[in-house]
Amino acid sequence: MIGGGLMADSPEAVGLDSSKLAELAARVRKEVDEGLLPASQYAIARHGKVAAFETFGDATNESLFNVFSSTKAITSAAGWLVIQDGKLDVGERVADIVPEFDTHGKDVITVEQLFTHTAGFPHAPFRTGDWNDRETRLGRFSQWTLNWPPGSRFEYHPTSSMWVIAEVIERRSGVAFDRFVRERIARPLGLDDLWLGCPPGEHHRIAPVCHVGTAMTAEDYAALGLPVPPVTEVTEDALSAFNDAAVREVPVPGGGGIMSAAELALFYQALVNGGRAPDGTEVWRADTLEFALTVRTQFPDLFGTPVNRALGVIVAGDARRNARGFGHTNTPSAFGHGGAGGQIAWGDPGTGISFGYCTNGHDRHAIRQGRRGVSISTRAAACLA
Repeated sequence: MIGGGLMADSPEAVGLDSSKLAELAARVRKEVDEGLLPASQYAIARHGKVAAFETFGDATNESLFNVFSSTKAITSAAGWLVIQDGKLDVGERVADIVPEFDTHGKDVITVEQLFTHTAGFPHAPFRTGDWNDRETRLGRFSQWTLNWPPGSRFEYHPTSSMWVIAEVIERRSGVAFDRFVRERIARPLGLDDLWLGCPPGEHHRIAPVCHVGTAMTAEDYAALGLPVPPVTEVTEDALSAFNDAAVREVPVPGGGGIMSAAELALFYQALVNGGRAPDGTEVWRADTLEFALTVRTQFPDLFGTPVNRALGVIVAGDARRNARGFGHTNTPSAFGHGGAGGQIAWGDPGTGISFGYCTNGHDRHAIRQGRRGVSISTRAAACLA
């Protein structure tokens, strides 16, 4: 639960407009009121404090959610700290850090390519439980083959590249990945409920993943002039697996983060505020953030939109920012990473606003889910007084 010291006295105290926040809250609860989503939760922050934090439906402000791929920003930010410590360079070959990875043509892959989804092994298999058995973990890295030449294109790596980043963090820091995140990010920022590897004692607070709505057909996509998205490992069964206690306890670096929307908002608030914790402690240096948030690839996505990928996060950029999951009113410098089921997480240096949105209801209708995210973010990004 977010402590009182991290809550603003009022929205106006941090420069936000209460009436605009009311519009945002109404939009967040809309699908809950309509019976589509079982629960939704949002938090918006500025000047290092949460200005609004509300939960609707079958959950409370004490509830935690799996934020799925919004976890990638946290894992990446952990990697930035290893870079900041002088223990990692993004130009290094991964195989020079993890020798077991040096097989089947993967020897040319660089650390930067892991962060930017240009590494060439998006479909590499890895069972969640493999992480806990070191021999099995390293065996997986060795067995993996390439789907296409590294650096030649962008294709989203749902989990594979992040498993390797977590391994790199462990090797270069000498600290277990989940402990590194806890000690270097969660505790300094005062985020007691930011978990990668959620302990059993907190599981009763987690809103269970469920699936709602009807999936789009090929005809539905054709009517919109869009290609049918490819089938990936992000299936309903894979997402529902996070209702299992054993899976929740694994620090899945690409999608296993468990927290509230307030943790998301405050994590990004630190990044927006020069890498500093609420007490002024410097976690990330300003030069580290500048380096990490520089766009490194603009390969087109499935729909032809340049991806604007920095080190593990997406930068809003031009007027097509809504196609990258941002709101129309976000500034070009906004950055973040969404998650399966419509999770939203971003920070906007242009306004100082950061935002988190969670739901346990995963909408099978992909376009409706995407439009919901843009609509919510558009309202959140426009809340300045």
